[in-house]
Formats: sequence, C-alpha cells, structure tokens
Amino acid sequence: MAEDLLLVLFQPGSGTIAGETTLSYVLAGAVLAELGLGGHVRAAAGRLGSTTVSAVPHRPPADHLLRDSWEYVSDRARGVQTVLPATGPTLREPLLDRLVERGDLRRSTRRALGLFSVTTLEEGTTGRRPALLADLRAVLVDGGEPSPRVAALAALLHASGALPQLHPDIPWTSPVITRAEALQDGQWEAGAAAEAVGRTVMAYLVSVTAAASRP
Repeated sequence: MAEDLLLVLFQPGSGTIAGETTLSYVLAGAVLAELGLGGHVRAAAGRLGSTTVSAVPHRPPADHLLRDSWEYVSDRARGVQTVLPATGPTLREPLLDRLVERGDLRRSTRRALGLFSVTTLEEGTTGRRPALLADLRAVLVDGGEPSPRVAALAALLHASGALPQLHPDIPWTSPVITRAEALQDGQWEAGAAAEAVGRTVMAYLVSVTAAASRP
C-alpha cells in the first residue's frame, strides 16, 4: 500500500512527489494500514484518546519493509505518534526503487547548467498509476463501495492533505471531501481488520496535523 500511495502522489507534470513535507508520516501510516489489513498488528485505545499499535505474535510479514515496522512494535505496544516518525523517514527511497524496478516510474539523468547531473522521475508505461486513480475515482467521485485497500488509500491521501493535488483526476469537490472524510473515519464495511485500520488512520491524522503545524 505504501508503494501505491507513493505512486499516486507522484506528479507526472513536474516529476515531483506531492506532500513531501509530511511524506514520511504518510508512508508510515500506509505501512501500518497494510499491517493492520494483513492481521500483523492490532490497534488499541491508549491513554487520553491516543492509539497504540502492537505486533500480533508469530505473525511477521514477509516483506522486509513491513517487517521493520512490525519488529518496532514487537516487544511492546507503542503509540502511533511514536511509530510514525520512528519508521517513516527510511521508507521513501526503497519504495521509489521498487516502483522504478517494476517500471511504474522511470529515472533519468540530465545535465543542469551544463555542469551538474540531475536525476529526474517520469511516469512509467505499466499503467499502474492510472489504474489506481480510476479505483479512487470510482469510490470518491462515483460513490462505489471500496475494497479495504482502496478505502485505506483514500483515507490516507485525505489525512495527508494531498488529495486536492490530484485534481482534476480526482475533482476537489464537496461530495468528494465528504466521502473522503467518511473513509478517514473508518466508515466502510470490511470487518475487524478495517476497523483496526480506521482507528490507525484516525491516530495518523492527529500525528500528521501536529507535525505539519510545528514551525
């Protein structure tokens, strides 16, 4: 899910990633959502309205990037506001490498001012990003019932504040905002796993908002 989130946040027109200032929190939130959906972690209410995350024993994920976050909460439950800054900063580059290896993105090098080599990103030819945007549009614009992954992806995009930057692919309208807010609150039908993800996303929103407001 973190790979999909990073790919959606990629802006083909500029070759940049939307929301760089809070990107590490966004990606860490996506990893927690993936772990929650896979039954690798559980979320619980902490003190003063906070949310804690703990590893489900003997349920480590196979993916090593997911495993790093699972191991971070394997010894004891930790607050989401602790997990996000601890696990997020190392995610961007390996996730980008995966997207390039899969062909979803391309790296190229050009000369700047005739002196410096600058690496740029371009959209690949796999069609993965348009497919993800179509899934999000079906839910946020057309009102379709989301899968747990699409619901979590939409919720994370909205919580990060980056959803308006997907306009016009995802029009930034009042109905879209209402739908995204409902998904952010965990309002989709997918059983206990979705409920855990919903709580994680809510705690994630609080963390990102606090981080973004710091001078």
